[in-house]
Amino acid sequence: MGESVQYLLVGSPEAYSGKSAIILGLAHLFQEKGVDIAYGKPMGTCLSESEADTLDEDVRFVAATLNLPESRLRPTLLSLDPNTIARRIKGEDSTHYQQALAAYGRMQGGSLALLEGPGTLDEGSLFDLTLPQMAEVLGAPVLLVSRYHSDLVVDSLLASKRVLGDRLQGVLLNDVPLDQVDAVDANVRSFLESKGIPVLAVLPRSDLLRSVSVAELVHQLNAEVLCRPDRLDLMVESLKIGAMNVNAALKYFRKSRNMAVVTGGDRPDIQLAALETSTHCLILTGQIPPTPAVLSRAEDLEVPILSVDLDTLTTVEIIDRTFGQVRLHESIKVQHIRQLMQSHFDLERLMRSLGLEPVATA
Repeated sequence: MGESVQYLLVGSPEAYSGKSAIILGLAHLFQEKGVDIAYGKPMGTCLSESEADTLDEDVRFVAATLNLPESRLRPTLLSLDPNTIARRIKGEDSTHYQQALAAYGRMQGGSLALLEGPGTLDEGSLFDLTLPQMAEVLGAPVLLVSRYHSDLVVDSLLASKRVLGDRLQGVLLNDVPLDQVDAVDANVRSFLESKGIPVLAVLPRSDLLRSVSVAELVHQLNAEVLCRPDRLDLMVESLKIGAMNVNAALKYFRKSRNMAVVTGGDRPDIQLAALETSTHCLILTGQIPPTPAVLSRAEDLEVPILSVDLDTLTTVEIIDRTFGQVRLHESIKVQHIRQLMQSHFDLERLMRSLGLEPVATA
C-alpha cells in the first residue's frame, strides 16, 4: 500500500469567485516545493461541447497546464447539467454519490489532491455533494476563495465558518480593488483572524484576469467576423458603448484601454474614433456593413470588426455576462495568476496546517 493521499477542498461562498485560477496558482506553488499533486472536480459544471466527453473542461485545462498524468486525475462523478438535475428530481437517478466520493479516499496517486468544490456552500444539495458534505466524507480541510465586493464579505465568511467549523483551513480574498488592498489587509484580515479564520492571501484585482478574448466574444455573441480573423486572440479588458457625438466619444474612449466598442453600423465617425484609441475589437449592431474606409483602417491597425444580429442592449448584456464568468483558458492568464500567488499567498502557513513538509528537490 502506498501512502494515503491528503485532500484539500477549494470552495467558495458564491459562484465565479476564481476557484480554478487559484487552484492552478496553488498547485504550481506546491509543485515548486516538490509536492506530488493530484486534481479533480467531483461535480462538473462546464462540460465540453461533445456529449461523449465526460471530463469537465476545467479539469482538462488544469491537467494540461500542470502536466498531470492520468494517474493524478480524480474522476468527475456527475455534471450539473439540466438533464442530470431533471433525472435526479424525477427519481430516475438514485446513485449514492457520497459512496462514489468516498472511493476517492482509497485512490492512490499523488501526495496532495486538490479538489475543486461546488460554486456555493449549498450547490450540490440535490446529490448530497455540497462542500460541507464533501469535506465530511473525505475528512478534508477546506480553503475558501471569496471575491471581495465590500467589507460585508465577512458576513458570508462568518457563516461559512459556522457551517465548516475547524475544517475551514483558511480563506483567500480575491479581486480586491487596488486602492483598497491596504485597508482590507489591515482591517478585514485582522477581524477574520480574530474570529479564528486564517487569511492566507489578499489578491489585488487584475484587469488581465477579468479580460476575455475576442474569440470568446465571437462565440458568445454568435458574431460574424468582418476583418482580421487572425487577431481573435486579442484580449478585451473593458466594454464601451459608442452612442454620443464624436468629440465626446473620443474623450470617453481615451480613458480606457484594450476595449471592445459596441456601436451602430451606421456610425462610421464613432467607429473611426474608436480605432484611433486602444480598441481591441469593434462590434457593430444593426446589420449595416462598415464603410470601406473603416474596414481598411481596421485591417491596417489589426483590429477585428464583428457584426451581430442583436440590438445594442442585448449585445451589452451578453458581453457583461461573459466578463462576469471569465474562464482561465489563456496561457497569459496562467502566468499572471502564478505571479500573483507567488507574491501574495502564504504557502508555508497552509503547508504547516496541512502537516506537509516541503520535499527537497535536487
